Amino acid sequence: MWIGILLLSLGSCGQPKWNSDYNLNMARLKDGDKAKTDALAAADTTKPIIETKNPLEEEIEEKKKKRKAKHSKREFLGYKIKRGFTKSGGSYRETIETFGYLPVYEAPDRYAPYKYYYDTKNRKLARSAAVQEDTDRYKVLHGPYKKTLDGEVVEEGYFYVGTKHLRWEKYRNNEDHTLVGKEHYEKGFLRDAVVTYYGDTKKIKEVIPYEYGQVQGPYYRFYENGQLEWSGQYEKGRKVGVWINYYDFRNRRRYEYQYPKTAYDAPHEPYLLRAYDRHATPIYERGKFDKRSQASSK
Repeated sequence: MWIGILLLSLGSCGQPKWNSDYNLNMARLKDGDKAKTDALAAADTTKPIIETKNPLEEEIEEKKKKRKAKHSKREFLGYKIKRGFTKSGGSYRETIETFGYLPVYEAPDRYAPYKYYYDTKNRKLARSAAVQEDTDRYKVLHGPYKKTLDGEVVEEGYFYVGTKHLRWEKYRNNEDHTLVGKEHYEKGFLRDAVVTYYGDTKKIKEVIPYEYGQVQGPYYRFYENGQLEWSGQYEKGRKVGVWINYYDFRNRRRYEYQYPKTAYDAPHEPYLLRAYDRHATPIYERGKFDKRSQASSK
């Protein structure tokens, strides 16, 4: 009897069998709570997939873009430039020219038929066949150019170190803003021109203009020392207008010959219009005077 009571008391000290399912369910709940807690902790530390920029970074990038755009206006084809403008006329037929020029002097190509400058003294644009020596007064044009008449664009193009470059267009100042002329240049010469040289050197000998497969436009021939020898105009493959022959120094004229004025005029042999001595003094003009014999005796 005492042995039975002792065994019964020992059994009551253990965990009751009827409570085993309860404990199992509680353990499962505890494990589930831990999984939820782990999941929440992971969600707090995991970065979202969508990328966002710091507002301060966006502001900095925007300022960089503006600085870059502003900087590009101060440069053109590798050169730093300054912007200028000229204004003429009054409230009626007001003409404004905007342009860029080189603040640091760079000599234009001596072979270019015309060099373009900004005359700071007279505040106007100037064109010259020779390189200007007064670099403080004459600033070499470089960059975009635009000319407006009463607010309407009538001409625009680009300069490259004092020469016409890329596309140049002219418009009629009317309601339709009609395009009346378009030319493409390559550093002073028409883009489609054929250029020949003296031997294997870089000295230009002749510039023959071509357009639509035929000789068309301004023609130039140079001495070997780089001075201009001949200049004239071709139209539909024919010499037209006045052709000029130069001395081999200072771009001084020697002879002027007259060809038919246009390609549609009847052909005729060119005749001498004017002649000059080496000092640029006129010694002959057709139908007016002839001092060539006196000049040759000096």
